[in-house]
Amino acid sequence: MAARTAESDLALAYRLQLEEAMAASLALQPSPSNSSLNSPKPSPPISINHALNLADLRTLRINKFERPSGECSSSKNNNSKKNNEDNQEVFRVYFKGLLSEERVPGPRSSNKTVSVAAIGVAICDSKDEMIFEMKKPLDLIKGDRINMKIVEGQALIEALNAAISLNLKRISFYCDCRQLYQYVSGHWRPKQQKIIKILDKVDLFRKCFTHCEPLLIASKDVKFACQLAREAIKSQISKVVSSLGKLEKCVICLDDKSLYQFFSIEGCTHQYCCSCMKQHVEVKLVNGVLPKCPHEGCGNELRIESCGKFLTPEFTEMMRQRLKEDSIPVTEKVYCPYPKCSTLMSRTEVRGLPKSGDGFGARTCYKCHGIFCIKCMIPWHENMSCAEYKRRNPTQLVEKSLLKNLAARNLWRQCNKCKHMIELSAGCYHMTCKCGYEFCYTCGSEWKDKKATCDCPFWVDENIMDDIEEVEHGDVWFVEPN
Repeated sequence: MAARTAESDLALAYRLQLEEAMAASLALQPSPSNSSLNSPKPSPPISINHALNLADLRTLRINKFERPSGECSSSKNNNSKKNNEDNQEVFRVYFKGLLSEERVPGPRSSNKTVSVAAIGVAICDSKDEMIFEMKKPLDLIKGDRINMKIVEGQALIEALNAAISLNLKRISFYCDCRQLYQYVSGHWRPKQQKIIKILDKVDLFRKCFTHCEPLLIASKDVKFACQLAREAIKSQISKVVSSLGKLEKCVICLDDKSLYQFFSIEGCTHQYCCSCMKQHVEVKLVNGVLPKCPHEGCGNELRIESCGKFLTPEFTEMMRQRLKEDSIPVTEKVYCPYPKCSTLMSRTEVRGLPKSGDGFGARTCYKCHGIFCIKCMIPWHENMSCAEYKRRNPTQLVEKSLLKNLAARNLWRQCNKCKHMIELSAGCYHMTCKCGYEFCYTCGSEWKDKKATCDCPFWVDENIMDDIEEVEHGDVWFVEPN
């Protein structure tokens, strides 16, 4: 109110000054009744522009010396102040993860217990008005261990990711899980590996904000997020119930099973029951072959992310190693020389391993942390050249020679691709190594497109025994590569 009064006073003063300047200009002009001969020569009239300039100068003086201190009425300053207030606003991020076991009606009046998980995220402004919401189901991997802390951590990651996508810079996220709050606050240290990975991602996301503060609240105060998570849970249960009501026959085992028990292969959409797919993938992995779609003529490779739904963690890790072996060319494969480790690495990986201070060619295995020589690929020989070490330690050469003699005596064959030793136990001479290489056991020639490239016999009668199950490629035993 005081600012408006001051502005009106200044406007009135400006008008009075302008009227005085105009009056002075008119008073100096000669009267028409007076003679031009008797009157002195008049001064030149003050122009309107000049009068305005004088008024402007006086107004500037008033603005400079007479305006009360601290008064600011410009729109520019007001806009700047408003922008600063907007930049200082702290948005509120609510999140909730729910994990539940539900009994749903199955086929033939049977009930089935299913585990479902979902998350809800609600982002509000400083007045608690919601500006963003998200509800999302979580895919649970069969055989995987999961708890509420992991689900809550996944919900927090999704919430922070949503805040980043909205380009928010100042947030406070509200936890109703006390353990998760202690973890993100740095008061407790988690021991579970999955929680550690979640917290690493949370720390990475928190660096994207200028202000990111965790706050502990009661469960009843998680507001919208909990409701969104419940809605996602209900949606999941509805889908499970609808799928359980429909039966379909698996073309492998010929059993009628619900759609919920089927696995759809990405890329080709062939479907088989999870039980058959589990056996198919495990057998292939044990035989050292990357699993593919079992449909005849379909070569679509299975993805480890999708197979994790029915594989145990041990077979999931085995599949990950098979994928790594298949991705590394034979000439680039390097194994850790320590017998208790034998970790597979590529030469590019070996060159990038941390260097040991013991010597230029020394590298440290990333798994067993043993030091080895990258030149001769044997355990590190300190203060000794590779040639000198081999000369002083002929035992390894003797062991290698003994292995070759033993292989020749027992008719073992060495894979031309990965150099593994293979022994034929029973069956035909068509061999498939764990690396996927197919060859003739008699002469070692490669098989191409499931066909032999040599004229050797396919089998001999003494290797075909009635008391064992028929096998397509023969049983194989593996010895560590030389």
